[in-house]
Amino acid sequence: MTDLRVPHHNEPAASDSPMLPNPRGELSALVLGMLREELPAGSALLDLAGVDPYGDDLQVALHLCYELHYHGYAGVSAEWEWAPELLRVRASLERHFLDALRREVTGGADVDDEMGELLAPSDGGGVGDYLRDEGGWTQVLEYFVHRSMYHHKEADPYVWAIPRLSGQAKASLVAVEFDEFGGGHAERVHARLYADLLHAAGLDDGYLHYFDSVPAPMLAIVNMMSLFGLHRNLRGALVGHFATVEITSPPASRQLVEILEKFGAAPECIRFYTEHVEADAVHEQVMRRDVIADMLAREPELAESMVLGIQVTNLLEDRLASHLLESWQSGLSSLLTPLAVG
Repeated sequence: MTDLRVPHHNEPAASDSPMLPNPRGELSALVLGMLREELPAGSALLDLAGVDPYGDDLQVALHLCYELHYHGYAGVSAEWEWAPELLRVRASLERHFLDALRREVTGGADVDDEMGELLAPSDGGGVGDYLRDEGGWTQVLEYFVHRSMYHHKEADPYVWAIPRLSGQAKASLVAVEFDEFGGGHAERVHARLYADLLHAAGLDDGYLHYFDSVPAPMLAIVNMMSLFGLHRNLRGALVGHFATVEITSPPASRQLVEILEKFGAAPECIRFYTEHVEADAVHEQVMRRDVIADMLAREPELAESMVLGIQVTNLLEDRLASHLLESWQSGLSSLLTPLAVG
């Protein structure tokens, strides 16, 4: 019988499985020790009092747990994905993170009002404005590296919502995902297009290659997606997050096309964002009219969860933007390990 408590064997590395990253504190070292089978099998009791829920240590520890549901890690048994010992650790980390997120947003149940705010014109002064008006190519490359954490698995977390929806909401979400995954063409999958962007920009296009260089503000965004996707009771938040991405993507992508054209970037870099200008403008309408409206008609009690997803997305994106701008305006790299740009 398979021992589901603690796996005892490793597997050959899959071609797209990343290597385990470096720890950034006691929590991430604990999870790494479990995955490497260097720690005793006893239950790990976490004391998270005083731990920064947005800090590097907790965010790396969470990402280590979540990545087992995506590509896994080279040399780490696939059985760790559902190992009870690790799930107990993950649950503690998740509660600490989610509790902090809930404390920092206002909440509510007015989905239409939240959507209206997303559609309002920007006041300016964001990351795109900085890259357009003041930034150099090095800052653009750093932006690419940060976003690779998301775009390497773009659209993947939203698939978990599909079996949890019904009717038009399910059908329409599948239609949006079909576009995200290239409409049946591997070379047009959005994650593949981003890998092409990285390669054309002279960066490494390997899956999560830059993980050890990316600080917590970006990791928190990706962890939030996984958190919402892996919990059925947060399906409303996942859809609220997804709708936020689709609504805000076209204007942001349009600005990035402008920026990349200014720098004379390779066509593959520009193509990624032109694809999002066109596709996400359609997806925005589908998400609002067909997914969210149908879900709320069937389950009006999901309104608060949807608002949570929208507000948390904005909160974490604002935290990332603050980190990027503070770093760049101080003449510093926004990465933990600056890029070697020749």
